[in-house]
Amino acid sequence: MAENSTIARPYAQAAFDLAQQKGELKVWSDMLSMLAAIARDEQMKNLIGNPLVGKDALVDLVFNVCGDRLNKEGQNFVHVLADNKRLNVVPEISTLFEAHRAEAESTVDAEVISAFPLSDAQKTNLESALKNKLGREVNLAVQTDESLIGGAIVRAGDMVIDGSVTGHLEKLAQALVR
Repeated sequence: MAENSTIARPYAQAAFDLAQQKGELKVWSDMLSMLAAIARDEQMKNLIGNPLVGKDALVDLVFNVCGDRLNKEGQNFVHVLADNKRLNVVPEISTLFEAHRAEAESTVDAEVISAFPLSDAQKTNLESALKNKLGREVNLAVQTDESLIGGAIVRAGDMVIDGSVTGHLEKLAQALVR
């Protein structure tokens, strides 16, 4: 059986192409994010996987949950996914769409997990440093995790920088075992 990301790829590309053509990347990002949240719901997963639940019933349920937050093209997209029994891959479609969008907008999402809350100046400095290093605009999300003891972990795309005390202690322990 094919991987969900393989199945999702052409749908994500089609959604991205349409959104870019119409200048609606943010609109589609919001719609796909909402649809992905619906598809991740345990009850919805059970309905999507149930052969006794028809595609029209699934589509009606999705439309009822979404209300007026789906435009005409978004509604058509849901119909296509339901017709092809692909509503289960909406989370992957959303993820791939966001990757296309980030590439097109030259942005990257970065996550910083620090042992202590960062000041606004620290956030600004970190965002600026990441922007210079990556050559892209940076959308910074900051979290606090006291178990790091000190320092921080930065993730941006495929890059991971572990500057935490916990990370350094783990590296030291591994070096001592060798």
